[in-house]
Amino acid sequence: MKLISLDAVIAISDCSRRTWRQRISQNPELKSCNDSKGRTMLSLDSVSDFLSIPPEPGGLELILCADSGDADAQNDAGLLFFDLDNKKAAFYWWLAAAAQCHRDAMHLLGQCYAAGMGVPADKNIGIMWIAKAAAGGHLIALEQVKGLRRFAV
Repeated sequence: MKLISLDAVIAISDCSRRTWRQRISQNPELKSCNDSKGRTMLSLDSVSDFLSIPPEPGGLELILCADSGDADAQNDAGLLFFDLDNKKAAFYWWLAAAAQCHRDAMHLLGQCYAAGMGVPADKNIGIMWIAKAAAGGHLIALEQVKGLRRFAV
């Protein structure tokens, strides 16, 4: 049986955490278990009708790999959802990858904050994430930080 975390389900569905909690309380069979990280895990079969899983070949496998904690897969899932114009889901996956110091995800997360894509705009937090990506050696972020230094006095 394939399992997916409640947090991932919330990110890639149009339903809120509250709605999913209500569904689980009304249908206890939706919840399979808690994983080793304490996350609520749901049977993928029981929730698949509610998910906006990318139609690309391997989309489901990518989401499951990302949900298992693979930072590269999380970054790729973010790119996939961004291309599908689901900024909320893209932000979710990039935040997960950035938490693992994935440079590309940190840079993209900074762009999200700076432009207000999938999250309320906050230029300060955006610059912070871009600076973290630059500190990790991300080339584009390095150039962006250099550009900011020209304006600092």
